[in-house]
Amino acid sequence: MMPVAVNTYGPPPYLGYVSKQAVTATDFPRRLAELRKRHSLTRSQLAERIGMHVVHLRRYEAGTSQPTLNVIRKLSTALQVSADMLLFGKDERGPGEDLRLQFEAVSGFDEEEKRVVRSLLEGMILKHEARRWQTVSSGGERK
Repeated sequence: MMPVAVNTYGPPPYLGYVSKQAVTATDFPRRLAELRKRHSLTRSQLAERIGMHVVHLRRYEAGTSQPTLNVIRKLSTALQVSADMLLFGKDERGPGEDLRLQFEAVSGFDEEEKRVVRSLLEGMILKHEARRWQTVSSGGERK
């Protein structure tokens, strides 16, 4: 079996849009507590649902400890929200208002139309990233 070469040059893959608004360390603990209360759960009840000791949950809500990815997954399942809802604020991730209506309209397309839209978006994103990395590598400022 031949070893797989890893390309360490060039731009990283596009991982999605996160707004420039900084996420503060207090956002996750606040969101977690709000979601737990919205479901009328005590810390003990939520801890039992996700199979952990209540002390850990108390630390997450106090912001003195960070959960693992597995715990975030369990929390999002128990609270019936996406992990994004736990980790990001309403406008920190996803399309801005200027594109939200278009993406909502696209969600009603049939699968072939969605495939075409995805292909167009991927091409535009790659073009943008290539231009951005060309600017960075030539010593210019990132825009």
